[in-house]
Amino acid sequence: MILAAARITNTKESPMSTRSISRVARPALSLTSLLQHLSAMRAARRQRRDLARLDAAALQDIGVTPEQAAAEARRPAWDVTPSWRN
Repeated sequence: MILAAARITNTKESPMSTRSISRVARPALSLTSLLQHLSAMRAARRQRRDLARLDAAALQDIGVTPEQAAAEARRPAWDVTPSWRN
């Protein structure tokens, strides 16, 4: 974990007063993590496209209404449930 310290001038108290603020810098996204995210997005896009192509009888078989299928198909690829990200 990388800690970064910053000095901020508080002009309301006096022009010369300063206070330190420590904050945690976020680590860069690793290549492996990035590839996993892209893979999940690609799978979501493919599955939603396939869901949109199902007819009413197939949707009924899986217990999904045409409206639910259409709503799911419209979701963006990056909008995936947390369980897909693992």
